[in-house]
Amino acid sequence: MPDDHHAAARYAESAGRVLLELRDDATRPAWALGDAGDAVANRHLIELIRSDHPDDPILSEESADDRRRLDADRVWIIDPLDGTREYTEPGRRDWAVHVALWQRDEGLVAGAVALPALDLVLSTGVPPVLPEVGDRPLRVVVSRSRAPAVARRVAEAIGAELVALGSAGAKTMAVVRGEVDAYVHAGGQYEWDSAAPAVVAHAAGLHTSRLDGSPLEYNRSDPWLPDLVVCRPELRSQVLAVTTA
Repeated sequence: MPDDHHAAARYAESAGRVLLELRDDATRPAWALGDAGDAVANRHLIELIRSDHPDDPILSEESADDRRRLDADRVWIIDPLDGTREYTEPGRRDWAVHVALWQRDEGLVAGAVALPALDLVLSTGVPPVLPEVGDRPLRVVVSRSRAPAVARRVAEAIGAELVALGSAGAKTMAVVRGEVDAYVHAGGQYEWDSAAPAVVAHAAGLHTSRLDGSPLEYNRSDPWLPDLVVCRPELRSQVLAVTTA
């Protein structure tokens, strides 16, 4: 049995390949492509996980909530296609596959985020090394469609530029990869949106928390987890000074 870190990476990478193959079908309209991608990737991930871990419940954006998870010792938290809109837009690369593992009394213990259009998987199995900032301007990454006011305030406080990207996974991995320096989100997410990105970011040495600085908690009865901060450790105090004000 593969260890959980590498299993998460394998699951995410495999689902990413399925999504790329589906995306190559030029006969499918955009609205149908998004629906098909969500469904096909969800089915593929569930089959892979259940093959290796038949007793572990799965919390997925695309499946009915399996309430057995609340009494389980291990729960997989997945977003089979994070950034469905970007997935359906030709040429866009800012969409992702999320796979995370929660364990009782420990929280998130393993995870992976695949960026299939970049042929890249980042995971806790081989924690990414956080690059130096260098002499470029600081950057805060935000949603393409609804940059929250708090993110704008953070950018102003640290003298950063705003950069717009699609999925939560793509935005968080942009911090991990050193392309941007902070991701500040408010206004609504669920556990599957942030679980895998947060555990990979934490493994890379980044700060991860709620806007108020409290820990991110998973496998709760209500999976609503509406806000998120991911930033370089040296920016933690400056960022939280704004988000907790």
